[in-house]
Amino acid sequence: MTEPHAAEPPDASRPVRRFDAIIVGAGFSGLYQLHLLRDRLGLSVRVLEAAEGIGGTWYWNRYPGARCDSESYYYSYSFSRELEEEWDWSERYPEHGEIRRYLDHVADRFDLRRDIQLGTRVAGAAYDEAANRWTVTTEGGERFEARFLITAVGCLSSANVPAISGLERFAGAWYHTGRWPHEGVDFSGKRVGLIGTGSTGIQAAPVIAAQAAHLTVFQRTANYSVPARNGPMDDEFKAWVRENSSELRAKARAAPNGHPFDFSDRSAFDVSPQEREAIYEAAWERGGLRFRAAFRDIMLDKDANETASAFIREKIRSIVADPTTAEALTPRDHLFATKRPPIDTHYFETFNRPNVTLVDLKATPIAAIVPEGVRTADATYPLDVIVFATGFDALTGPLLALDIRGRDGLALKDVWAAGPTSYLGLQVPGFPNLFTMTGPGSPSVLTNMPVAIEQHAEWIADCLAFLRERGLDRIEAKPDAAEFWGAEVNRAASATLLPMASSSWYLGANVPGKPRVFMPYAGGMAHYRGICDRIAADGYEGFVMR
Repeated sequence: MTEPHAAEPPDASRPVRRFDAIIVGAGFSGLYQLHLLRDRLGLSVRVLEAAEGIGGTWYWNRYPGARCDSESYYYSYSFSRELEEEWDWSERYPEHGEIRRYLDHVADRFDLRRDIQLGTRVAGAAYDEAANRWTVTTEGGERFEARFLITAVGCLSSANVPAISGLERFAGAWYHTGRWPHEGVDFSGKRVGLIGTGSTGIQAAPVIAAQAAHLTVFQRTANYSVPARNGPMDDEFKAWVRENSSELRAKARAAPNGHPFDFSDRSAFDVSPQEREAIYEAAWERGGLRFRAAFRDIMLDKDANETASAFIREKIRSIVADPTTAEALTPRDHLFATKRPPIDTHYFETFNRPNVTLVDLKATPIAAIVPEGVRTADATYPLDVIVFATGFDALTGPLLALDIRGRDGLALKDVWAAGPTSYLGLQVPGFPNLFTMTGPGSPSVLTNMPVAIEQHAEWIADCLAFLRERGLDRIEAKPDAAEFWGAEVNRAASATLLPMASSSWYLGANVPGKPRVFMPYAGGMAHYRGICDRIAADGYEGFVMR
C-alpha cells in the first residue's frame, strides 16, 4: 500500500512559484475548476496532484469490482455538449478504468495537463495575512504562492486502515481497496480475507470469490444492498440519451440527489400491502439507486422505511441458502439507506459458493492479526492475503491531511477538533481565500457527485469574477454565518432518517476517535443550489470581502 513519504523541508534555494490560484487535486473537481479559472477567467492556475496520473479517487480505487454506483450517462460532466456527443460509455455503471479513460479524454480535449503537476503531494498550506497569499509546500520541498487556494481533494480519498494488533507481523500480503496496486493482484490459489462489507466490500467480494481458492468475509455490520443490474449500453439507449441530454441534465440539476429520475409522490402507506410489494419488486428488478425513489417517505418516515427494509431483508433470506448465514447477513441495527446504500452484482449469491465463508464480527470480534492470518474470539483463519475494504476518513480526512493553517497560524485540525464547521461547505472562518470543494456541510456524498462538483466549481469561479470586477481580493466566511450553517446542516439531517445509523461514515463512525457529527448537507442538492445562488445574488451574504 502506498503511503505518503516524510516531507522534505522547504528548499530556500528553489524559487517560489506564484500563481493566482492553486488547486489541490486532479480528479473531477480539480479538472473542471482548472478549466473555469484558466479558460473562462484567464487566471494563472497550478493544479498539484499527489498521484502520478489524473483521476482523483478513481486513480487509486482499482480494486476488483470497482465501479460507480451512478449510471454512466449522468456520472459525467454536463458543461460541454460536444464532450457529451463524442464520448461513448460502454456499460450502465462504468468501471474504474473507463472512468479514468474518460477523465484522461477530458484533460486532453481541454488541454488541461500543461497546468497540472503530478507526483506532487502537498505537505502544508499557510496563509500570510499581510501579503494576503497562501504558501503551499510539498513533500518534495517545493513552494508555491497564490492568492486563492482551492481544495479539490475529494470526499473519499483518505484510506482508513483499522489499527488491528499484529498487522505488521502478518506473513502474507495485505492491501487497502483505496490504494490498490496498479498491476492488480492475482488471487488464484490464495486464501483471502476481506475485512469490511460496505459499498466497496460488496463490490469486491463476488469478484475475489470467483478467483480465490477461498474467501473469508469478515463482516462488521450487515448491510442492505440492491442489485445493480449492470450491463452493456446498447445503441438505442445511447441514442435516446443524446436526444434527451438537455432534459436529463436539467432534471439532474433539479433533483434532490442529482440523479435524473423522479421520486414517487406517494407514501408507502398510500397503497395496499400487495401493491406496495409489487412496486418494490419492480424496483428490485430494475435495480440501482432508484429503489429509494419507490415512495416519497422512505427516507423521512421510520415506518415507511421499515417496509422497504423488510422487503430487502426477505430478499436476503430468499437468496442465501444457509439460514444461519442469511441471518448474519440481514441488517437489523439500522434502516435501509440510512448508511450509504450499496448496489451489487451477485453479492448475496456469493455466500452460496462452497469457497466462501462469512465471519460475523459482532458475534466473534477480531482479536488480532497473527502471522498465519486473522484470529477472532473463537478461531484462527489461515490467510495468504488480507484485503481491507474499510473505507475512508471521509470528508474531513483529506482536508486535514493537508495541514492547512489560516490567519495567525490557526490550524484547521484545531478548528475542527469537535467536528467540521463551515459556511455552505465552501469556506471556514479564519481561512480567507480558501475554498473547500464538496467539503463537509455541502451535499457532496449524498448526491451524484459530478452535479455537486459542477455547482461548486461554477460558484467559486463566479465568486472570483465578482471580486475581480469590484477590485477586491479577499473573501472570508463570517463566524456567525458558519454557526447559522451548522445549525442548518443539523436541521436538514434531523428532518431525515440519516442520523439514525450510528455506525455510518456520514457521522465519522468508522474512524476511532473521530467526532460523531453528521457531515454532509441533507437538505437536497437543488435546495442547496438555490441557497448558494441567493447568497451570491445578495452580494455574498455571510462573507466579508475586501
